[in-house]
Amino acid sequence: MPWDILLIFFVLGVVVPWRGRVRLRQLLAKPRVESAERLSLYLSTIAFQWLAVAVAGWRAWAHGFTAPELGLVIHDRLQVAIIAILGAALIVTLQWFNLRRIGRSTSPLRGPLQALAQRILPQTPREMIPFFALAVTAGLCEEFLYRGFAMASLSRAGLPVWSVVLLSSFIFGLAHLYQGRGGFAGTTILGILFGVARARLGTLVPVVVWHMGVDLVAGIAGPRYLVRKEETMEPSQVA
Repeated sequence: MPWDILLIFFVLGVVVPWRGRVRLRQLLAKPRVESAERLSLYLSTIAFQWLAVAVAGWRAWAHGFTAPELGLVIHDRLQVAIIAILGAALIVTLQWFNLRRIGRSTSPLRGPLQALAQRILPQTPREMIPFFALAVTAGLCEEFLYRGFAMASLSRAGLPVWSVVLLSSFIFGLAHLYQGRGGFAGTTILGILFGVARARLGTLVPVVVWHMGVDLVAGIAGPRYLVRKEETMEPSQVA
């Protein structure tokens, strides 16, 4: 594997997880995260992800990666559209009910998730649009990086499909290690599901739609079920 491709894998598998853990530790150390800080987090993450896609796309082009290798094609538009819509409906529904279950749970695991939600999820109408932009960005950029670029690079290295799916999903899980061990495990499993779909269908379109759905629901249902009501009030609403 060329050195520049290896360097991108190093960034995805080491730098991104480290950066996420450091930033989360800083946020958790604060008794309260203000709206401006969340907006800064959303915008900086959007910028970083598009920069990562630009670099990965540039190096993929330089090494002659084709659109089919990267999943940037649609072979059967009707089939892909049906799978994308039905899959998104199922995944979004499961995500919503899972967040509701966690929000109503008395398990000790609820505490860390609530602390995370209070600091990074949108809590005012002003924060929703930037968060939705982040959700769309994550669906496009992360799927290109992990199911497009990473899977294509591993396939070119001669690895069998099953190991390509597992390795790319593991790196995807590492990127979400800031969510804790449970978040890492859940994201890795979700990555395997996305990776299998991408390998079978030969396109990124359905997994991009599914990924956007997961993140959009997190931004809507997460604050509803995991954030304490007093945390959602605008400064002007406080007497």
